[in-house]
Formats: sequence, C-alpha cells, structure tokens
Amino acid sequence: MNMSALSTTQWALIIAAVVIVVGGIAAMLYMRKRRTARLRGQFGGPEYARAVQEGGNQRRAEAKLEKRAERVESFHIRELAPADHARFVESWGKIQSRFVDSPGGAVTEADQLMGDVMSMRGYPVSDFEQRAADISVDHPLVMENYRAAHAIAARQTLGRASTEELRQAMIHYRTLFEELVGEPAKVRAASAS
Repeated sequence: MNMSALSTTQWALIIAAVVIVVGGIAAMLYMRKRRTARLRGQFGGPEYARAVQEGGNQRRAEAKLEKRAERVESFHIRELAPADHARFVESWGKIQSRFVDSPGGAVTEADQLMGDVMSMRGYPVSDFEQRAADISVDHPLVMENYRAAHAIAARQTLGRASTEELRQAMIHYRTLFEELVGEPAKVRAASAS
C-alpha cells in the first residue's frame, strides 16, 4: 500500500478508525478501573487482595467477588428482633464472663454464637469459608477479625492456642458480634426520636 497515494478521505477514515480503537481501549480500561475501585471499596482492601491471591488473577477474582455479591443479594438478610437481640447480648455477656475460667471454652462458644447470629439474620450457615465470603459482602471491615478469630478457635480445638491468642480471638469475635448484632432498628428509631 502506497501511503502517498491515499486520498484525504481515506486518511480521514484511517484516523477515525484509530481514534475509535484508541477510544474503545481507553473506555475499557476506565471501566475496568472503576470496577476494581468499586469492588475494593465494597469488600475492603484485605478481602479484595485475598480474592485476587486465591483467584490467581484480578479478572477472575473480580468475577468471583461480583458473583458473591449477587449471591448475598438473593438472601433475605434482616435485622434482629428486639427479643433476639436481647437474647444474643445476654449470651455474649455470659460467654465473656466464662473467659476467665475457661478461655478455650469461651472461644468455642463465641464461634458458635456467631454462627447462630448469622443464621438468625438470614445468612446460610455452611462451611466457614462460605460463611466468611457471604459476610464479607455486607461487613467487609470485620472480615480480617472473623478470619483471625476462627483460625485461633481452630487451633484451640487442637490445643495449640495460647491464652493470649484466645484473648485476641475474643476481641475479634466481639468486633464481629457488635457489627452483626448492633442495635435493633426499632430501638434505634425510638432512641432517635
């Protein structure tokens, strides 16, 4: 193809095609960047990084995170009824008081209580990794705490967790408990007025 033999119209078409291709690539990169920022914001930096590491690459991890969010959207997540809220707060208080005499037992009970709270709120309670993935959609800031606490609880069942680790697990579980139980909507509304 002789470049000097091209007409002005042909040059204009070539330039237009290049502009369209470059614009398309730029738009695709922009959309990918926005998707990444949205998912990183929704799931938090640590959970996003964990998904990328486990997924092998960013595109695959982001697809899994989006599927995770869609899965949780199909759940019927609800606030706790005031009676359930009171019952869980009372149970948590008893577990915390048992920590002094039986740290390992208290951590095991705290782990079970978290499962009960999640179930009552409407999250399916299956294996830990699925539970953690489901919770990460709505509560990304406590995911590291939940994973750390559960790992300590697992080590405790094998007799390999120190008292300091068990104390740390209780702190992590408390953070998750406060996030999941919080105040019931009716109590918040009544106290706001």
